[in-house]
Amino acid sequence: MELTFLGTSAGVPTKERNVTSMILNLVGIRKSYWLFDCGEGTQHRILNSPFKTPKIEKIFITHLHGDHIFGLPGLLCSRSMGGATDPLTVYGPKGLKHYIETVLAVSVSYMTYPLEIVEIETGQLFDDGELIVTAYALDHRVECYGYRIEEHPKSGALDAVKLANDNIPRGPWMQALKAGETIVLDDGRVVNGTDYLGEPVPGKVVAIFGDTQPTEQALELARNADVMIHETTLEAEFAQKANERGHSTTVQAAELARAAGVKRFIATHISGRYVSEDIPRLLAECQSVFLATEIAEDYLTVKI
Repeated sequence: MELTFLGTSAGVPTKERNVTSMILNLVGIRKSYWLFDCGEGTQHRILNSPFKTPKIEKIFITHLHGDHIFGLPGLLCSRSMGGATDPLTVYGPKGLKHYIETVLAVSVSYMTYPLEIVEIETGQLFDDGELIVTAYALDHRVECYGYRIEEHPKSGALDAVKLANDNIPRGPWMQALKAGETIVLDDGRVVNGTDYLGEPVPGKVVAIFGDTQPTEQALELARNADVMIHETTLEAEFAQKANERGHSTTVQAAELARAAGVKRFIATHISGRYVSEDIPRLLAECQSVFLATEIAEDYLTVKI
C-alpha cells in the first residue's frame, strides 16, 4: 500500500498547502484507491497526480467541517461526468447523507454509477477479506472519527528445505501448498500444505485520524500501527488554544505515537499561520518526543 497526501493544511488552503485529503493506493492488494477526506480543491490535486477518480472505490470522511468535505460534491460529479460506472461508497458521520443528497439535488446533478452513503458509528465498518476498517470516535467540536485499516495476515513462505528433505518435487501443486491446501502426489502421498508453511506474516496497520484533541480512544486506534497519520495543528506553546478548538499540538500527537508504539508518525493538518520556514521547528518539537516523525507536505507519498 501507499499513502499520498493531497492536502495538508488546516482550515484554509495556503500558497504551499491545500486543505485535507489523502489517497490510500491499494497497490499490492488490488487496483483501486481509497480517499480520506475531500477538502476544497481535492480534484485539482488529483489532476496533478497519477491517480484517476474512476478508480476511487471508497471515500472516508472524518467529520463535516468544510476543510474536509467542500471538495466532495465536485469530485462526485466529475467522476460521473467522466463516465465512471464502478460503484462508490462514501462513509462518514451523521449528516453526510443529507449534505450530499442536498447538494446533488439543488445542482440537478446525477450519477452514472451506483453511489452508496453510509453514516457510521464507532465499530468495525467492514472486512472485505483483505482489509478490515474500524471507526473510532474522536474528540472534536463536531462528531468526528478516525479510521484504522488493518491488512489480513499473509501466509508464511513455503519451507523449501523441509520440502526437499521430504522428497516433495516442485510442480504445479506448489501454489496449492502455499495456500495451505492438501494435495495428492503422483506416487499417492497426501501432502498438507500447512505442514510446510512458515509463520504467517502480520498485515500492515494504518491509523488515520480526523481532527481531535487528546482522547483515550486514540490509543486503541493507533496501537502498534505501522503508520499513524495525526494532526499537529499548532505548536506546543499553544496547547490550550489547540485543545479548546478540538485540536492537538506537535508534542501531544508525538506523545500519542510513543504511547501507542507506532513505527512511524506522519504529522499533517498544519495551521495556515506556519510557512515553510517554520516546519523544521515543528518537526523538532515532534522528534524531541518521538524520533520517527515526519511532517507531510502536499504530494508526499509514503510506502506502507
